[in-house]
Parts: sequence; structure tokens; C-alpha cells
Amino acid sequence: MISYSKQSRFTQAVDCIIFGFDGDTLKILLIQRGFEPEMGKWSLMGGFVQPDESLDQASNRILKQLTGLDGMYLEQLHTFGNPLRDPVERTVSTAYFALIDINKYQKQISADFHPEWFSLKRMPKLIFDQQEMVEMAKRRIRYKAALHPILFELLPSRFTIPQLQSLYESVYNTTIDKRNFSKRILATGLLIKQAEKDKAGSRRGAFYYQLNMQNYYAKFQAFLNLIPNPTNLIF
Repeated sequence: MISYSKQSRFTQAVDCIIFGFDGDTLKILLIQRGFEPEMGKWSLMGGFVQPDESLDQASNRILKQLTGLDGMYLEQLHTFGNPLRDPVERTVSTAYFALIDINKYQKQISADFHPEWFSLKRMPKLIFDQQEMVEMAKRRIRYKAALHPILFELLPSRFTIPQLQSLYESVYNTTIDKRNFSKRILATGLLIKQAEKDKAGSRRGAFYYQLNMQNYYAKFQAFLNLIPNPTNLIF
């Protein structure tokens, strides 16, 4: 019988990084840790993998247990294995991230464990190496957003150009000229103008748009011109 008895054993965990957009600000969903060490401090949604489940199954279970969120797409980011990352015992953690429209999922979020949304610019200090996880997830999103329409996962099906600009400014931590952004996004032919307006922000209002997925895949190269500082996407 083959045995791994001479090998060291350690704990496998998962951590879920949930980014959300409320139409104005890019945010992250955090929870206060319920056990020692670092009990009561702000943390990602994390927990331990059970013997009978995969990493994907564990991430979905933990996220639903702690927040009530269910059925969303979680993408595996990276595995963090510094031997000293957890002071209790050797723990390897695999991080996942997701992008959601906050308004779409707000009613689904459970208050049992008191999860809270924080602006990325004003988020509290996180436990262990979780800040490193968040920074890596942000870099991954910036990179992918230049090649795929993933940021539209953060928007409702109908959105305004000011909302889209605010989203890109939040993700890339930059300021984009309003007139140039509007001119360039409309010139791509990637948006379908709707008849209705959002008048919440002003009397004139702003027209709603939808992403033309067919044109996006045919002309996605035109979308790259909207991304500020493309040479700094990864680093």
C-alpha cells in the first residue's frame, strides 16, 4: 500500500474577494473575522476546505455561508503559501475573485455575519496577507478589462456613459476627460443607445446605453483605446 506518511500535512483555505460597483464607486465586500487569531478585524470571506469538497465547491459554500451570495461566477486568482502567513499553523490559501453589480445582489446579501461594503480607497487594513490578495486581484482585473468586457458585469444591463466612466476611473485609479471619454466610447460603435434617460443626476438626464456584444467581439480592439496607461496594466 502506497503511503504519504512521511510527508508534512497542512491546512488548505480559500479566500473570496468580491468587488462591486454601486453606479458611482468601486467597492469591496468585507466581514469581521469571527475567531482567533485576529478576531473582530476586517477580513475577506474565508474558510477552510473540507475533505470531501473541491476548492471551487469550498469557495462557493463559504461565500454563501458568510454573505448569502449564491450562484455567482468566481474566478481562481492565485494560491498563497508563505509558511508564515498564518501564525497558528501552516495554511495555504487559494484566492478567488468576483465582479458584481451591487444593486443587483443587494437583496441577496444576508445580515447574519454583518458583511459590509467599503470603497477601495477607504477600505480598512486586512488580516494576514489579504491586502496582497486584493492588490493582485486589482491588477488582474485591470489587465483583463483591456481585453474582455468583464467590467460590464459590474453594471446593470442599461447604464449611462457617466456611470461607465466612473467605473473605469475607479478600476484604473485615474481621471479621464469627460468629453474625450464620451466621444471615444461612442465612436467605437460598441454601445446601443436607448430611448429612456436617467434623470436622477440632472434635469437634462443621461441616456441609457447597452453593450452591443456582437460588435464587441468583432471590434474589441477599438475598446483598448479607452484604457488609460495600457503599459501599466500588469504592474
